[in-house]
Amino acid sequence: MKSISVQQLQQRDGVPLIDVREADEFASGHVPGAVNVPMSSLGTRLDELPDGSFDVICQVGGRSGRVVEALEARGYDVTNIDGGTSDWVAAGFPLES
Repeated sequence: MKSISVQQLQQRDGVPLIDVREADEFASGHVPGAVNVPMSSLGTRLDELPDGSFDVICQVGGRSGRVVEALEARGYDVTNIDGGTSDWVAAGFPLES
C-alpha cells in the first residue's frame, strides 16, 4: 500500500483527496479541497471517485488504510495519508469546514 505523510500531502498539487470520515466528522473540519465520501457509503458511491490517481484520508489513518487496500484490489491508483487529519492539525496546517 502506498502512503505519504501530511507534510508530503501539503506539498502535492492537483491530486484529488477523498476524506472517508463520516459527514459529521468532515463538517467539523477537513483538509482544504478534500471531498467527503464516507467509508460507510463508499461501496455505493464508487462512481464518484476521481479518474486517475488520488489520495485517501481519515482521522488517523486506519479507515483510509482499509479503503486504500480495498480500492487497490479493484485496480485504483490510491495513496493513504499516514496519520490522517489528526497529523495534519498537529503539523499546524489549516482546516476548512
